[in-house]
Amino acid sequence: MTESAQATARAGSALRASSAAELVHEIEASVLNGAFAPGERLPSVRSLASQVGLSPATVASGLAELRRRGVIVTERRRGSRIGQAPPIGARRVPLAVPSGARDLSRGNPDPELLPDIAAALARCAPSGRLYGEPPMLDALAQLARERFAAEGVRAEHVCVLSGALDAIERVLQASLRAGDTVAVEDPGYAALYDLLRASSLQLEGVAIDDRGMLARPLERALERGAAAVILTPRAQNPTGAALDAERARELREVLGRHPGVLVIEDDHLGPIAGAALHSVAGGRERWAVTRSVAKALGPDLRLALLSGDERTVARVQGRQQCGPGWVSHVLQALVLELWSEPAVERLVARAERVYRQRRELLLEQLSAHGIEAHGASGLNVWVPVAEEASVFAALLQRGFVVAAGAPYRLTAGRPAIRVTVSTLTGAESRRLSAALAEILAADGSSRSG
Repeated sequence: MTESAQATARAGSALRASSAAELVHEIEASVLNGAFAPGERLPSVRSLASQVGLSPATVASGLAELRRRGVIVTERRRGSRIGQAPPIGARRVPLAVPSGARDLSRGNPDPELLPDIAAALARCAPSGRLYGEPPMLDALAQLARERFAAEGVRAEHVCVLSGALDAIERVLQASLRAGDTVAVEDPGYAALYDLLRASSLQLEGVAIDDRGMLARPLERALERGAAAVILTPRAQNPTGAALDAERARELREVLGRHPGVLVIEDDHLGPIAGAALHSVAGGRERWAVTRSVAKALGPDLRLALLSGDERTVARVQGRQQCGPGWVSHVLQALVLELWSEPAVERLVARAERVYRQRRELLLEQLSAHGIEAHGASGLNVWVPVAEEASVFAALLQRGFVVAAGAPYRLTAGRPAIRVTVSTLTGAESRRLSAALAEILAADGSSRSG
């Protein structure tokens, strides 16, 4: 029985609905209890209508609501499937890593290259603050302005949020309406795709190469009505792409012809990206640049800085005040202490060098085997393959866990796998490259010369 037929049979036996609203409730419940897994295909509209006893129009209406909520994803000529990370419930089952296998799938930094948070917390000894105090520490705001300005980002208006995605979500909430279209990198950050879908926004993929988002496809997306653009200026996830001066100029020219479009830059790796920052956002009517501290200082430090135009930053601050109010001043004081410590600055610089060396070594090893791969900056290397599932399984048999590329693609583009290099040793790099060469030769995947 095919995957679609299995899904149809399961829908017929498990789903009961007398209206579009009930169908939405039943499918959400099936996602929550695990009956429908992330990525699983749904039956066609007609098949589902036949099984549950509703009209195709009613089923289509229910599926449209599920798309609006970000629960399902519909692809042209490929039907609908449950999203990779549907916004239902708090339980997300991580990828199982067999005992003894090397996990190169999660995008984590090397713990050995992160500062000692406990020691910094003891040094800064933050005092408890009460309601009504300023939401951002003055010293942190000043340091943020200096760091943004040092890399050419205007920083007259800054605020602090709980991570890069929190910052992006609040900018979008303050600026767009449900149903608006956002131009994003394709392939791009899977968690961003999930966030936009859960926010009832439409995604328009824009092709990229090793130098980042391509200007002509971006122009076409804007001409079709995209209200916002989100791009990664360096250390793009998953490909490692990084804008250079020429590409940044090309993008600024395109964006200059669409002055009302909101531009958001996600500089998530900041000083450990391994590439210079070429920003395209500043000076526009509506813009924002966010920088997280998660990869340089530690993933559990849920803090990101946001710079932008006065109105955008003011709207973000206003929405924040309506909800949590502020980011913990204890956390702000800790980040300020870490950023102000020369030893931490040296550690961050060392981390940038080590990550660059590990990334470039894997690229060299893969190239020596004739394998095409991408990773101009950042913590990941993107390796095109003919078929993701078979390569993933074959690497798993050899003790390596990597990330399949499907969640990072909006279109049915070229399959690939993502390898996180942050903890990859030289010996492992050689072993992984040899294993990939053997696997790709066996399944007939294309190789570069």
